[in-house]
Amino acid sequence: MHSPRLFLASVALFATVALSAQITVDPASVVGPIKPMHGVNNGPKEVGNDQSRGNFDDYAAACIPFARTHDAAFQSDYGGEHSVDITGIFPDFSKDPYDPASYDFPMTDRYLKTIREAGTEVFFRLGQKIEHGVKKYGILPPADFKKWAVICEHIIRHYNQGWANGFNWNIRYWEIWNEPDLDSRNEAWKVNPRTWGGSPEQFFDLYTITAKHLKSCFPELKIGGPAIAGDEEWADRFLAHMQKNKVPMDFFSWHIYAVDPVSVSSKADRMRVLMDKYGYKDAESILNEWNYVKGWSTEYPYSVDAMNSIKGACFTASVMQDCQDKPVDILMYYDARVGTIFNTLFDFYSFAPTSCYYPFYAWSKLVKCGQQVKVSGNSDPELHVTAAKDSKGRLGILVTRYTDNNNVVTAKKVKVNVMGMRINEAIGHRTDKHHLFTEVPVKVKDGTIEFNLDPTSFIYLSVE
Repeated sequence: MHSPRLFLASVALFATVALSAQITVDPASVVGPIKPMHGVNNGPKEVGNDQSRGNFDDYAAACIPFARTHDAAFQSDYGGEHSVDITGIFPDFSKDPYDPASYDFPMTDRYLKTIREAGTEVFFRLGQKIEHGVKKYGILPPADFKKWAVICEHIIRHYNQGWANGFNWNIRYWEIWNEPDLDSRNEAWKVNPRTWGGSPEQFFDLYTITAKHLKSCFPELKIGGPAIAGDEEWADRFLAHMQKNKVPMDFFSWHIYAVDPVSVSSKADRMRVLMDKYGYKDAESILNEWNYVKGWSTEYPYSVDAMNSIKGACFTASVMQDCQDKPVDILMYYDARVGTIFNTLFDFYSFAPTSCYYPFYAWSKLVKCGQQVKVSGNSDPELHVTAAKDSKGRLGILVTRYTDNNNVVTAKKVKVNVMGMRINEAIGHRTDKHHLFTEVPVKVKDGTIEFNLDPTSFIYLSVE
């Protein structure tokens, strides 16, 4: 079982405390369900034999709703180059796609089984990992688009219909490709492509053929993509092409890396508008790569340090909270892949949970509560507040204070007033530079809960 841990000895809060605006929670005003904002890319690692590390129990304790399988092929613990990617499962494109002997499933079978055993739903990315090397392999356009679609079909049949000694796992989400727009500007794909080594028009054709074929075979499944890197002009062209060619789309997926939660939540608005513009009003909007990144060149080392710190943890929590109130259906953080610096949830060496793990753990508690309730009165841009109640009227309240300004050092006093509720008990679990989801005392008086928050910290309140 998962248990909260004290990271360092408790220390006193800053002496100078500024009073924030009072926040009001109205348990009688139900907003809607808490959404799966705590999905991730990639799954856990079980403890093996002889000096092996694992994170399976802690991963399972966070009740991660979805694990997207992109870039799994980088990790030997998941099966490496023999797992997930089309070139890993179907290594010889000249072979017969209808013949089970043409496929190599064992590594991917094991990896997906581990994800499922952790209680997480597989979100399967059909395509290839990113390629940074001087020679390109899987990201070049397939020689035969229809054959590629048939290969995808049989991968689905293996996992959902038992084909080729497979399974009946009912994997619902199947995503076509990843970031085909990454090198689209100035036709950089001609020089050194990383995710798609062809033209935009070639990708549009591949997607059109594959989506129509898969949807005709599996009308009950969710077929979508294409996980755009961020080129919104490219996304506009893509969706226009899909509409013109009557391509079905159950979800549209997109990515963003930023330092301001508003940048993420405002993009969710724009993506929804763009989808609606081209007739995909019923399609889900899925953000399935995001993290704290200030820049990809000179600012990259700072970004890596920040995303793995309490600042990254609070950015993560605040993005989840802001997107809960935006027109985006699912979030999947990049990355939970073991052994990578982008996996901020678990320590690089020991795989123990870090401060960045606890936004996911806290969010799972909100999901268990079930229904989001109204929060009002918060005019402080640093504060992000989400509240939910369960069937017995108990409340969970997540309060995050996030700022990207390293010069902000003053703690703030926060007051949470719960309308129409006599509070019998309020328990706070705080995460900051000195605590890892550690139980701390909170003051309760006349229906108001009072506590202090450092510039980058969050607290989860359990209220009865």
